[in-house]
Amino acid sequence: MKISKGLMILLGIVAVVAIYAFSSYNSLVGKQTEVEKASANVQSAYQRRADLVPNLVETVKGYAKHEEETLTAVVEARAKATQMQVDLANATPEQIKEFQKAQSELGGALGKLIAVGESYPDLKANQNFLDLQHQLEGTENRINEARNSFNSVVAEYNKSVRAFPTNLIAGMFGFEKAESFQAEEGAQKAPEVKF
Repeated sequence: MKISKGLMILLGIVAVVAIYAFSSYNSLVGKQTEVEKASANVQSAYQRRADLVPNLVETVKGYAKHEEETLTAVVEARAKATQMQVDLANATPEQIKEFQKAQSELGGALGKLIAVGESYPDLKANQNFLDLQHQLEGTENRINEARNSFNSVVAEYNKSVRAFPTNLIAGMFGFEKAESFQAEEGAQKAPEVKF
């Protein structure tokens, strides 16, 4: 049985298209997995901050008994931030904004709590307070890095999902654009801490 030249060309084209489709699909799966991993890293950084808060609050409590309002605000903000569970890799823009708002409230409350240390020289010199303050500063940097990394991975994934001809494969297999973190409205202004 002899295969015609036209059939061989057709089979070759089908093979190239199939290889491209498999390659594109696997690439999209890999990039989607990177988005999920980066999302988990953001969640982990936020969890580290939430885990440090009770230790910081207890350390400050010993020195600043009458700063109960600030301590209460931190505890409430932490509770709100840790109760909100969002899968960032599959979240809607509204869910991400709500999650960011809860995390921002915790960050603002922590800023006020750290400022309490400025009012109490003994607390400021307390090694536990200093250690926790440094850990929180490091954690805030980790959160920022994790969010930046997440946004980079999301941008790369979204570029693949939207670029032709990969967008055809993405559409066929249900790969959708992922949402990235956006700066909150007014984030460019430094927070004001008042007591």
